[in-house]
Amino acid sequence: MLYFRHILYIITLLVFLLTGSLTLYYGNEAFHFTEETVPSSNKSTTYSYHFVLIPEELDNDYWRLVEQGARDAAKLHNVYLEYLGPMQANDDEHLETIDIAIAGLVDGIITQGVGEEEFEKLVTKAKEKLIPVVTIDTDAPNSDRQVYVGTDNYYAGFLAGKAMISDTSGPQQVGIITGRHNAPHQKLRVQGFKDAVATEKRIRVIAVEESTITKIGAVEAAYKILKEHPSVTAFYGTSALDGIGIAQVVKDMMAVDDLYIIAFDILPKTLAYMEEGTIEATVVQFPYQMGYEAVERMIQLKKGEDLNPLQHTDTKVIYKEDLPISPEAMGGGVEP
Repeated sequence: MLYFRHILYIITLLVFLLTGSLTLYYGNEAFHFTEETVPSSNKSTTYSYHFVLIPEELDNDYWRLVEQGARDAAKLHNVYLEYLGPMQANDDEHLETIDIAIAGLVDGIITQGVGEEEFEKLVTKAKEKLIPVVTIDTDAPNSDRQVYVGTDNYYAGFLAGKAMISDTSGPQQVGIITGRHNAPHQKLRVQGFKDAVATEKRIRVIAVEESTITKIGAVEAAYKILKEHPSVTAFYGTSALDGIGIAQVVKDMMAVDDLYIIAFDILPKTLAYMEEGTIEATVVQFPYQMGYEAVERMIQLKKGEDLNPLQHTDTKVIYKEDLPISPEAMGGGVEP
């Protein structure tokens, strides 16, 4: 019996060592670049730094604009930038990508903050290896991240609330649809809105539903609110697809003239609904600016500069009279 326990102990130890070795190996294979691993067109280039940008979702219009801004700044400053992460929002895959980047000993990690304890542990791990972490779009203020670059999400929600106050009159029963209940930036947008309208007794939030950052989810949430609360007179969507889903339901129910909708970001469909008057207003962010400034702030950190940990990018509310407008013209756009 003792012999078998000894054998089991040895096997367990070997598995542990093998797992650790593979993590380090694939981390270095994925992230450690040399002249041989740089694309052939760039083999003559000597890069100053190697950064990794980890978005919430890789193939997403909003994050592609963040990537574009980051790549433009990286090109200007001779930085080798990798854009890696989950295809669809998935915290486990997101955290795994951060861990592999750390194992690859990159020069800096730019990532959306994740509201989990494991994220804080990984940021601390990166700091111990002298790898600075800049959060982008969503902050993680309780972590060891050096800087946050992005929208002041509480302020964005507050702007939406103030817009509803100024754009409506009489009693308002408000339904809120948010991307994910547990996403820190979404929670801030909801809280900012609630605080803005708290002093207006005529405006009352009667329901908050989750869309899971999908159009069908937003449609289902809007139908649910209208079914359970037929007295609803206004909607606020805190992520890009929420406003589109709300508008579709409102049009299907032919209630356009009776309901006020304020959305988030400027997806083409959102702008089309604004043009026709279904959506009254939308909160605009500047993801290109976020990506560009995140790379520049990371370079400053690498040079040992002291920075304000909060680097907020622009936010504003636009209306139909502000159209036509395009994401490219504003360097901003759509957010998951």
